[in-house]
Amino acid sequence: MLKDTFFAPKTTLNCKGKIINLSAPIVMGVINIGPDSFYDGGKYRNKLDYIDRADELLGQGAVILDVGAASSRPGAELIDPELERKRLLPALAAITGKFPEAIISVDTYNSEVAEAAVHAGAHIINDISAGEIDSAMFETVARLNVPYIMMHMKGIPENMQNNPVYQDIVKEIIFYFAKKTDRLRQLGIHDIILDPGFGFGKNLEDSYLLLNGLDYFRVFDLPLMVGFSRKSMINKVLGTSPEKALNGTTVLNTIALQKGAKILRVHDAREAMEAIKIVEKFKECNPDRFS
Repeated sequence: MLKDTFFAPKTTLNCKGKIINLSAPIVMGVINIGPDSFYDGGKYRNKLDYIDRADELLGQGAVILDVGAASSRPGAELIDPELERKRLLPALAAITGKFPEAIISVDTYNSEVAEAAVHAGAHIINDISAGEIDSAMFETVARLNVPYIMMHMKGIPENMQNNPVYQDIVKEIIFYFAKKTDRLRQLGIHDIILDPGFGFGKNLEDSYLLLNGLDYFRVFDLPLMVGFSRKSMINKVLGTSPEKALNGTTVLNTIALQKGAKILRVHDAREAMEAIKIVEKFKECNPDRFS
């Protein structure tokens, strides 16, 4: 139904001269270096830990490494930019020193941290707040001339799960992105990735309604990133924990891939790559269904 409503989607990202091909979906592997992330907080604490984690993800097929020093779990307080920078920059130095060809995304909502990270070797900025927390973020990304991942979030991590309410979640987030992408393009930013923000200011039903309407976001002709990895929208349904949510993560990734997702942000790169390979084969054998 949607195939006649949008033009050819963007299939490449220019990451400071390194080109990412998105004609087929790719994996973004998560490296949380803060102490309080919901799943693996505190697990990676020093240079060797950062290098080992990067090596593991790249070996499993991750194309992008997403490095973050600030927790965005429900209830988390906003981090001071100076503390974030002190955590982040040594990790970036370790990873880029060992893997100079790796493409690095930095998960930050602070513009000054984003700028420092790009100067330290990062290629992409991943902002959970789409410029809402730091109003200087859009102008900073434009000046840095790097791809920008913007996510939808209602509120901030500290209060985002305090009874979020939507009339039509898919329509509201599409309108939100329409305004944001227009502003970004006015600033000369064209390498834009959209993340609907599963679990960020959304209750369980909201998240599954959003997943059902995911293919409508293809109207933007922009790459779509999803992040389900080990989240509560899995655990609340299965009665499990983040440590046991890998199978549920794969199920949601598979659904999202069929609805047009191009980047899977995950803790487990190998399993995400397997989902991509199977869905791509399915699409290859059923071209009329996905044309």
